[in-house]
Amino acid sequence: MDPELMKVRKRLKADFKFYAKHALKIRTKEGEIKPLVLNAAQKILLDAILDDLATREYVRIIILKGRQQGLSTMVEGFLYWQVSQREATKALVVAHKADSTAALFDMTKRYHKECPTILRPSTQYSSKRELSFDVLDSKFIVATAGGDDIARGETLQLLHCSELAFWSKTTAKEIFNGLENCVPNVRDTALFIESTANGISGLFYDLWQGAVDGTNDYRPVFIPWFLEPGYATEPKATLEKTPEELKLVKAYGLTDAQLNWRRHRVAKHGLELFKQEYPCTPQEAFLTSGRPVFDSQQLAEMIAEAHPPLFRRALEGEEFVDHPRGELLLWEEINPASTYYIGADVSLGLRDKKSDWSVAQIYDQNKAQVGKWRGQVHPDYFATILYRLGMTFNTAHIAVENNNHGLLTCHILAKDLNYPNFYQAVQHDKITDKETVTLGFSTNVKTKPMIIDELRAAVRDGDITIKDKGTMKEMQEFIVTESGKMEAEQGCHDDSVMSLAILNHTHDGKFTPVVNSDSFYVEMV
Repeated sequence: MDPELMKVRKRLKADFKFYAKHALKIRTKEGEIKPLVLNAAQKILLDAILDDLATREYVRIIILKGRQQGLSTMVEGFLYWQVSQREATKALVVAHKADSTAALFDMTKRYHKECPTILRPSTQYSSKRELSFDVLDSKFIVATAGGDDIARGETLQLLHCSELAFWSKTTAKEIFNGLENCVPNVRDTALFIESTANGISGLFYDLWQGAVDGTNDYRPVFIPWFLEPGYATEPKATLEKTPEELKLVKAYGLTDAQLNWRRHRVAKHGLELFKQEYPCTPQEAFLTSGRPVFDSQQLAEMIAEAHPPLFRRALEGEEFVDHPRGELLLWEEINPASTYYIGADVSLGLRDKKSDWSVAQIYDQNKAQVGKWRGQVHPDYFATILYRLGMTFNTAHIAVENNNHGLLTCHILAKDLNYPNFYQAVQHDKITDKETVTLGFSTNVKTKPMIIDELRAAVRDGDITIKDKGTMKEMQEFIVTESGKMEAEQGCHDDSVMSLAILNHTHDGKFTPVVNSDSFYVEMV
């Protein structure tokens, strides 16, 4: 072979961007067949792929995107490139519904049909679901989630799970876990998860959060809507910008044409749906199925500005010591001159992902978060943890929810451990003129809306400082359901929210401490 031709051939095999431009053809939105020249969004994805290959030699990427940004096109092209250039390589694409599966496979068959003869591998078999290359012994397969017996017992080198957020919630986890196990963590394998958002619960949301938090093997790649050049319409007159639009210009440099296009989309679909399908940030993309209790935009800004804790500690004996997996997160050292408050929510203590958590929020006299303890322990032992937390934080004022399992925690903490500064409510019966003392805080149909409304006002007005991202995320997932109840989105938790609401309600308000009282904290109801 001619040396120059050999040089080009090697580049086509090693450089996907070069290969896409010269070997892959796509159907554009205008209906034209043109070479795949990577756009801005596709270049971001390619950079992530190349970095994964350089750092760990295999690709594990989860993509959160807006509508029609060409990411599926890019992934299909990458998979076809790999399968058509390598021996014994098997790729599988799984979409959420049959027509999407067909559309993705049509794209791949177009790549194969339009591929230059010198690069196109010999075809052994082609059907509605499979494209097989005989000489290479490689194949490209498509399937629909829930509609096929997918890849059971197979070994795959390449996998694309398309629109995972829209897979059936009843079967998505089982199907995905089976598929994931088909792709070994070895060199040159690739697994792509790609989707627009679909609420703040479900498999895709959990995988995305895990990728962001670094608790799974996936690299998160987010593509904002304004990178798509087609999302712009020139206004007919000078655009008078709203305060929100001015913020967007300042944050992202949006042009008048982009803002005008955005206005038309928002007018047609509503702001919340626009943010889900055309997000500026990952936080905007994930909407609740009900009405959010707390301001979504404010929370998104808070999350973006939040910093990780300075310390992580675990209770060993009678002291909290540094520990990489400790349940106690601290954003500052304990100040001997400060007065501290702890609000606690109690769980049964079952250790699994679906069960609730016991949470203790720790704030100072300025209603600024200092720490947070979160774990799955039995209610009796949680009393011991709260006792140690309280004594560590200058005999902090502690308020514990006494509902259900919390009653045991309250009893042990107040009676058996004789903890000072423990919250108890005094109720006065006007008819009998008798007073009843109740250990802890009772959350019921009357008090729950009250303390949530108080917390919402405190957050809105900046009267409370929250530093924990986990609490902020729970607040994003805290909704008003169709029945009017305020609770966590289905499949989510609200333990951090409720413990914070109790703390906010029982806090004395911002003040400069003079002396640390050892008396009980009593509220007249």
